[in-house]
Amino acid sequence: MTAPAKTSALPADYFCVFGLPRKLWIEMNALEQKFLQLSWKLHPDNFVNASEEERELSLKRSSELNDAYRTLKDPVARVEYLLAIEGERKEGEKKQQAPPELLEEVFELNESMDELREAKAAGLELDGMKERLHAAETNFGQKLAEVDADMRQTAKDWDNAVDAGAEEASRKQIMARLNDHLNRRSYIRNLVLNVAKELEEA
Repeated sequence: MTAPAKTSALPADYFCVFGLPRKLWIEMNALEQKFLQLSWKLHPDNFVNASEEERELSLKRSSELNDAYRTLKDPVARVEYLLAIEGERKEGEKKQQAPPELLEEVFELNESMDELREAKAAGLELDGMKERLHAAETNFGQKLAEVDADMRQTAKDWDNAVDAGAEEASRKQIMARLNDHLNRRSYIRNLVLNVAKELEEA
């Protein structure tokens, strides 16, 4: 009779699940290989002769492993998760506040969208207004790409700080910058999505 595979509770830290340090650069092929390896260990075929409790625990671990993999393979989710486990961000936190330097552009964008809705309701010509919105969509799309580039650079700063054993105050400064990038990204991304939706419905 085959002995049931051993299971134990996964560590809460997704980085620990894959035996990784809390760094933001991850080699994707290595992560995938580790995921496949761990998934096989938790495969139901390995628990045919196990107790009901062992089978339930393996299913729970498999679900946690999938969550960990899904989170760590996505660069934005990875930053959000790191900040959450470091106590610098609440889960699901997204501050919807316009960055000060974008206030004027956001005001103009909202005006353009209001005008488009009113013109559409009145059955007026929309081409000129749609062109303005397409230009705004491109503009904010570029700003989103800039935020992502800034976040990648700050992620490198974080990894360097971890490697150097930087003191807590220095690490907290980097995490504050990462948090700011995430909030800016969330706000600008919503703008881009809203513009795209308006154009689709026009």
